[in-house]
Amino acid sequence: MRLEISNCNNIDSGVIEIAENRLNIKYAINGTGKSTVSKAICNTIQDRQSNTNKLLELKPFKALGNETIQPSVVGAESVTSIKVFDESYINEFVFKPDELLKGSFDIFIRCADYDAGIREIEGLVAQIKSLLSEDQEIEGLINDFNELSGSFGRQTKVGIHGASPIAKALKQGNRVDNIPEGLEIYKDYIQDSNNFKWIKWQLDGAQFLAIADQCPYCVSDIDEKKEVITKIREVYRPKTIENLNKIVAVFQRLNRYFSDTTKTIIEEFIKNVDGYNDDQIEYLKEVKQQIDRLRERFLQIKNIGFFSLKDVDQLIAHLNTYKIDINLYTHLQSESILDKVGNVNESIQQLLQTAGKLQGKINIQKRLINRLVDTNKTAINGFLRNAGYKYRVDLLEDEEGKHKLKLIHLDVNNEVQDVKTCLSYGERNAFALVLFMFDALNSQPDLIVLDDPISSFDKNKKYAMIDMLFKRGNCFRDKTVLLLSHDFEPIVDMVYHHSDRFQSPFATFMENQYGILKEKEIRKIDIQTFIEINKANVSDSENNLVSKLVYLRRTYEITNARGMAYQLLSNVIHKRLHPDMYDIDSDSRRLMTTTEINEGVAEIQQFLPEFDYENVLNLISDNSRMKALYEQARSNYEKLHIYRIVSEDNQGDANQSDVIQKFINQAFHIENDYIYQLNPVMFQTVPQYVIDECDNFFDNR
Repeated sequence: MRLEISNCNNIDSGVIEIAENRLNIKYAINGTGKSTVSKAICNTIQDRQSNTNKLLELKPFKALGNETIQPSVVGAESVTSIKVFDESYINEFVFKPDELLKGSFDIFIRCADYDAGIREIEGLVAQIKSLLSEDQEIEGLINDFNELSGSFGRQTKVGIHGASPIAKALKQGNRVDNIPEGLEIYKDYIQDSNNFKWIKWQLDGAQFLAIADQCPYCVSDIDEKKEVITKIREVYRPKTIENLNKIVAVFQRLNRYFSDTTKTIIEEFIKNVDGYNDDQIEYLKEVKQQIDRLRERFLQIKNIGFFSLKDVDQLIAHLNTYKIDINLYTHLQSESILDKVGNVNESIQQLLQTAGKLQGKINIQKRLINRLVDTNKTAINGFLRNAGYKYRVDLLEDEEGKHKLKLIHLDVNNEVQDVKTCLSYGERNAFALVLFMFDALNSQPDLIVLDDPISSFDKNKKYAMIDMLFKRGNCFRDKTVLLLSHDFEPIVDMVYHHSDRFQSPFATFMENQYGILKEKEIRKIDIQTFIEINKANVSDSENNLVSKLVYLRRTYEITNARGMAYQLLSNVIHKRLHPDMYDIDSDSRRLMTTTEINEGVAEIQQFLPEFDYENVLNLISDNSRMKALYEQARSNYEKLHIYRIVSEDNQGDANQSDVIQKFINQAFHIENDYIYQLNPVMFQTVPQYVIDECDNFFDNR
């Protein structure tokens, strides 16, 4: 996959290659544009799928207001899905209050085999489930039962809660069927299906009765009728009547389910003139309890399946508990209920005949889940142990039978409740990256992007991480992965030391020079110790003499061979006319003897036959010749050392950048941060902005 990236942040143009079904490591120094590469690819795919314009967010500041310059990514057309590990992933998906990773059941347990097993079990219980789900009358019965049960409001020790719909509707009696004396003329309105609206209309107009003796609506004389009109407001409330309508309608719908005696008593109850008494309430609560129990039984049967039947040893006994003994429901003895219950019981009996097969399928499914739980938590715990973390994870089953990933501290062997607070920044990153791997493997995107994920870890944890991600068991091996990093160690581990253990990654060095991004492949032969690099560059005929002297001196420094050759090289680089050296006995510097100088020259000439102290001193002291060497240097690294030699006489110059000087002295004067490195002649590991400062120095001389 060849990606062409243009006009994205600090990348004016660039081309990178991504090998499919392999790990692609893009190694670069900070400021190259690693995160920009990640965002550019991700935003491009998101724009294509969601018809958004996220890529425009990467438009460079220098191009704002110029419509002819637009961000673009060409070559990612084959990528339809992407998964990116970055800070936003950690914030959105990891360290949730009740589980380590959002949706951990779907990620760690649910798979093709799991779904296939569930389908087989569902097939065996399909008949009884379809009986309830396809029977619209049972569905309506359950809904009516729900509504009636809800109308009782919060449970109380005695009676009915005063704020419940039933209490509000019937506590004062049914004033719709039993119209108070004097209001009979309004019967048609009070008993209409929209009576509560009419009552509200009446009450809204009643506030104008005191203005005059005329009707507020038709201005006819109503002086003698005001008392009757006002009585409506005293007797009726729109919300009360609306509640009454609903309660009565529910009871009327449930009539076909009640036994004859219960039906008669309830009809009297809802038409009661004076409201209900304690005995009636207790009777009604008894009816409600039977309704609730039968509704719950129907719902249990409707949801019968793997999670409710997991106790296979008790399967037959458990299935028998689903049968409904209608004799226990004295208030619900209608022909309709008897017919529905009979059909349910018959279906359960038929299911019992296949109990052996059902037991087998459930056992297979349980073994699969146990294997998935064991495999996934063993993998994560192996990483935690290898990396030295004092935690373990477990996949624990919740009340619904779903597994959730939990974190447990080894010292107390208890679940960690507030994970995000307890873990350090590095621990959070490590956990999040491992969990991301399982999430990405589950979702199977075309491209997986890891944006500088492991640079902050120590060496042991880095190796444990790449071992987990790219070598062990179910990992990113054979997946298309883009790893963007300023950390060289993963390349050393996977390309140089352990190429036999890991699938060989496609590793490249990315360089951004004045907005032009380019990359160069890193092969095993390119990974060398700094001693090897120095020796190679000393013998390289294309290198100038000064650079060779620098590489030779660095070789002596690294090997701690600070004999006469090293002393002489240090003197000439520091432009000393008369070479001197530190004398241990006198604890001071003294001039080198002729014998010591000759010994040093002889050793240096073994590597550089053309070396002559006086000639080299004249060269290094000649700023114009050194400037020419600077301009001809093949790498930023060599330019940097030429700059250091020339600028030594200008320490404290106001024109020199203190920041750059500190950077040069403390950062790139120590090349052995890694045992293995890239040859700086071939890979530009010195940032361009540092060389820009060096350029300014020479331009002003």
